[in-house]
Amino acid sequence: MKQGEPVKSAKPRKPAKAADAAKSGKPAKAAEAAKSAKPGKPESHLAMVRRARRINRELAEIYPYAHPELDFRNPFELLVATVLSAQTTDLRVNQTTPALFAAYPTPEDMAAAVPEELEELIRPTGFFRAKAKSLIGLSASIRDNFGGEVPGRLADLVTLPGVGRKTANVVLGNAFGVPGITVDTHFGRLVRRWKWTEQEDPEKVEAEIAAIFPKSEWTMLSHRVVFHGRRICHARRPACGACPIAPLCPSYGEGETDPEKARKLLKYEMGGQPGQRLSPPPDYPGRPAPALGAG
Repeated sequence: MKQGEPVKSAKPRKPAKAADAAKSGKPAKAAEAAKSAKPGKPESHLAMVRRARRINRELAEIYPYAHPELDFRNPFELLVATVLSAQTTDLRVNQTTPALFAAYPTPEDMAAAVPEELEELIRPTGFFRAKAKSLIGLSASIRDNFGGEVPGRLADLVTLPGVGRKTANVVLGNAFGVPGITVDTHFGRLVRRWKWTEQEDPEKVEAEIAAIFPKSEWTMLSHRVVFHGRRICHARRPACGACPIAPLCPSYGEGETDPEKARKLLKYEMGGQPGQRLSPPPDYPGRPAPALGAG
């Protein structure tokens, strides 16, 4: 894919009745029944793999519109946005990048940026000095080592300043169509709650989860798990009582189990609120996020 060439969006799909699933009391009742059942033998690896794949299928029905929640039009914009997303929300990045890409639309432009001017533009994302240094460095490397084009190989991407495996997999999966598993905080938290892995190191998590699913599922699996983590399975107060996959979750009960109270914890489109993208894909069922300063 060449710089400036719009990334083709997926063919619009009919959104799943995710809100209806969350409102149903059946998942919570089934999970409660499973919780009260007598403990049996420890789950075998084969049983875990089957359960994991079923969770993935369920998530695909709940979030058929799952997508990267960063606004971008080409590989360079996605790479920059992903670097900026460290230690902040995708919403804040999306509110910041329109002015950034208007000022520096290409790697050549960003490589030549005055650091203080670039820092001011990305200040809302936090850690702006370190991020500006990475952006100028990776832009210069793309200009000097890759002919001004974002490379489409993992081995090349991780040579860029500020780019690790997580960022590289985001870019490969969503700008180049190369399957990859993105292990961010949400993904790591959920796969451990679901007992797919006990690993903490992101690379080890990536390796173990990759062994469970076919390669063709890696990118979309990442989106579905992150969507679920942001909307329902939160870090501090998971909305267990409103979770459509509660019967499959070995950690059911860590969060709020009362269906009414749990529904109040739902976020983004699941809770009737705006999403993180200012320019979401056409099949996204929620409301676009507001621009910076729009409220």
